[in-house]
Amino acid sequence: MGTALVYHEDMTAARLLWDDPECEIECPERLTTVLERLQQRGLEQRCLRLAAREASEAELGLVHSPEYVALLQGTQALGTGELQTLSGQYDAVYFHPSTYHCARLAAGAALQLVDAVLAGAVRNGLALVRPPGHHSQRAAANGFCVFNNVAIAAKHAQRQHGLHRILIVDWDVHHGQGIQYIFENDPRASTDAPWPQVGMGNADYVAAFLHVLLPVAFEFDPELVLVSAGFDSAIGDPEGQMQATPECFAHLTQLLQVLAGGRVCAVLEGGYHLESLSQSVCMMVQALLGDPVPPLSGPMVPHGSALESIQSVRAAQAPHWMSLQQQGVAPVLSPSPRSPEGRPSPLLPPRGPEFKAAATQNVAALSSLLDQLRLSPTPPVRTAVALTAPDAALALPSDVLCEEGSAPQEETQAWARPHEALAQDRALTALGKVLYLLDRILDGQVSSGIAVTPASAAAATLDVAIRCGLSHGAQRLLCLAVGQLDRPPDLMDDGRNLWLNIGGKEAAALSMFHVSVPLPGTTGGFLSCVLALVLPLAYSFQPDLVLVALGPAHGLRDPQAALLAALLRGPAGGRVLALVDEESTPQLAVVLARVLHGEAAPNLGPFSMASPEDVQSLVQLRGQLEPRWKMLQVASETGGPGSG
Repeated sequence: MGTALVYHEDMTAARLLWDDPECEIECPERLTTVLERLQQRGLEQRCLRLAAREASEAELGLVHSPEYVALLQGTQALGTGELQTLSGQYDAVYFHPSTYHCARLAAGAALQLVDAVLAGAVRNGLALVRPPGHHSQRAAANGFCVFNNVAIAAKHAQRQHGLHRILIVDWDVHHGQGIQYIFENDPRASTDAPWPQVGMGNADYVAAFLHVLLPVAFEFDPELVLVSAGFDSAIGDPEGQMQATPECFAHLTQLLQVLAGGRVCAVLEGGYHLESLSQSVCMMVQALLGDPVPPLSGPMVPHGSALESIQSVRAAQAPHWMSLQQQGVAPVLSPSPRSPEGRPSPLLPPRGPEFKAAATQNVAALSSLLDQLRLSPTPPVRTAVALTAPDAALALPSDVLCEEGSAPQEETQAWARPHEALAQDRALTALGKVLYLLDRILDGQVSSGIAVTPASAAAATLDVAIRCGLSHGAQRLLCLAVGQLDRPPDLMDDGRNLWLNIGGKEAAALSMFHVSVPLPGTTGGFLSCVLALVLPLAYSFQPDLVLVALGPAHGLRDPQAALLAALLRGPAGGRVLALVDEESTPQLAVVLARVLHGEAAPNLGPFSMASPEDVQSLVQLRGQLEPRWKMLQVASETGGPGSG
């Protein structure tokens, strides 16, 4: 299964026919520029291209009143003056004789995408549409939005496909109040961590996902994820004035793909800086296609105001979600500012001196970021597997490389010499394959890999892999060791390696770079460990290589190991090497290969609350580690480095 791209050139027909500085940014070039970039990057050609159809009046009626639909239908016959008068009755909206046709195509594109994903024709996809939809209400256009495309798609999925749990994620800067109003009394659709100021960046968005969205989403266990994909939250955008870089949206998309069996349907909403919009969409499509995503740029330190918002949202939602009841209580969320028309008020005066200075700075930063992204080509091999012995029974994806190469014998022997466990031929042969695969990852020929090692040599092989990685170009190496694996005693605590052991006897932070935690015994405990400890540490550390070592008696079920590997693809830009004890289940290497290749991780099963012991261990570790690793924070430090 692949990725769908749903589009129709007729959606470029509607345009502003009179002078209106507020509305002129919603223009046809938003679609044509994005499509050109997707073609230039070779991404459109890799997608299943679907021509959008018009939504029927009955489908529009799933959300909108008959009177409103009839009003929009009548705009096809109006003159320019009449269209301008009608547009003036709504907030930040303009109508064109083609608006009704374009808006029906936009809604129909979302419906087509949902049908294709739920029928199993594709795994995920993007509906590239205009006009956007998430501000539109039952009987009112609002904020450039005519029909509520995502809401219609969600209602359709419920009624036509019988879905019971749909997760709606809206990362547009302007709150999609239309979707909220439509679903606020419907427990089957879950969907807002409001930002109280402009300038929020990558760390803020990732923190909101790790500490609010994903814990709730795993507990909710959606059957489908719908994304209101608005890119006015991207750096350089004149509306949002935010700092999220294009690759951030690839990370957010990749995080969502571990939900709902990977069934993610993204529908374009806002985004008004053409270069920022097009590059951000390209990054999102890369993630949907399963490609490794570039590492996040800049320091991973959330703003204090972002942490205040996260803290408040967690407190407000904790009574409803067990997954949020494992931290302290915070003040109740205060309402976000609203304009009289129902659209959120701008966070700053839209065209004042502060705006112009920030816009100039953001455009310069965007140009620099795009230059960096062009220097990060995708490795020619996405995933490679090195086995101790060939196994034709393993059902690996067809384009996963079965690596037969090995490091030179002299080099392998030199690395093995300090370790008695590596003296045997089988262990030495396996080590040679590990070293060869590691070098191919570090030199950019392979993105990620899995290597099988003899159980008796697991610890020694990991020790060599760490030292080899650090000596062959890795500047920051994260090692996640699961099971009976001790940190090498003479490994330098120099800030270049972070050791995290899951399966230790007790929770302990022997240093800021040496952390151990027992393996939680419940689904909720495991998820809390991953989302509230492992991933925040990984994103804070910003490694350029991740080693995942599943040693003897690691205790993970295959879905748990797969989820760990899938989520750790992000922090290191896809450079993950998994070392698997050969006594693990035969299918574990296959499951890991699939998720590192971009497929969805298997479902963990029913959610169960973390044990009091696991909660206490996590709280203890977070308290010790938060001063160094800021992505662990879920509450603001007054005057701390993340404030502002």
